[in-house]
Amino acid sequence: MTLLILLTGALCAVLALLHGTSIAAAIARVRSSSPPGLPADHQGVSIIRPVCGIENFADETLGSGLVLDYPHYEVLFCVAQASDPAVPKVRRLIAAHPDVPARLLIGNDRIGANPKLNNIVKGWAAARHQWIVMADSNVLMPRDYIQRMLAAWRPDTGLVCSPPIGCAPDGLWAELECAFLNTYQARWQSLADSFGIGFAQGKSMLWRRDILEAGGGIRALAREVAEDAASTKLIRRLGLRVRLVAEPFPQPLGARSFGDVWRRQVRWARLRRDTFKIFFIPEILAGGLVPVVACLICATAADWPAASVATTFAAMWYAAEAALAYAAGWQLCYRSPLVWILRDLLLPALWLISWMSNDFVWRGTPMHVADRGSSA
Repeated sequence: MTLLILLTGALCAVLALLHGTSIAAAIARVRSSSPPGLPADHQGVSIIRPVCGIENFADETLGSGLVLDYPHYEVLFCVAQASDPAVPKVRRLIAAHPDVPARLLIGNDRIGANPKLNNIVKGWAAARHQWIVMADSNVLMPRDYIQRMLAAWRPDTGLVCSPPIGCAPDGLWAELECAFLNTYQARWQSLADSFGIGFAQGKSMLWRRDILEAGGGIRALAREVAEDAASTKLIRRLGLRVRLVAEPFPQPLGARSFGDVWRRQVRWARLRRDTFKIFFIPEILAGGLVPVVACLICATAADWPAASVATTFAAMWYAAEAALAYAAGWQLCYRSPLVWILRDLLLPALWLISWMSNDFVWRGTPMHVADRGSSA
């Protein structure tokens, strides 16, 4: 019995310490961020935005890249097929902002299994500038988007990224997606970056052309089914660091179904399991379920009022998460704690299911986590 108390108590303490440390690191990051000024040299920046179909808030997200407060940039919208329903919308947005150099590029260059990367290739070839941003179509760019990306660059940097922060949720399941994206995934990514082991995230990636070319060029990103995983490995092979922006950029969600959220999380989990297995294995311990259960077992074994002890521990655990959401200005409402609990109940099932198959569907394309590009 004493051994059980020691083991469960130690597990509970270690996980609580990691939880608190990750939250403190994320709060420190967002609190220390300040509006960056324009860089002295005003180097040109090319923004490549792959587009596929019409998403929620498409006018706002796609249009946000055409009203940036930066003196020298271009926007390259990439669409794989001329029949894509987003084409008329993109053309209207370009016509509405004649002062911004913007082009619509249509075509598909298959270099691997990743349809987004195949769509981006033509944009990379057409980009006029040394600094190149690859940004998903559902990223809402603040007016100082480019300055904030450039401000994160250091001499040892090979890539600057931003995890998505879910905002504008419409309904319970969109709030669940916020729970996964914000105070869970973005928090752990911030902690990894604080320890110098940042991971690329494909939502927003700032490259310097010569660095990617030194690593094998755009085709090298087809060595993994996920271009962000390939980017992380490429940068580390070059002896450089992936860094995150101080304050991540928002992704407005709108309405979501549970199936939408679940399939997306399964896809990401299977990709993480395949590409960074050593970091994925401990994810089974990352949510609140394991430490709360450990606390309950420990209290029961010690003959304490188990329900009261476990409830108090859980309240403190989620209060810390609420403190992060409040400090960062992320999604927070009266039912957020219930949504966080639901997320943490789903995490073990998500972890287990990720090991059971290598298949997933992304935007209607059947894919396999072990797929590799022709350049691998």
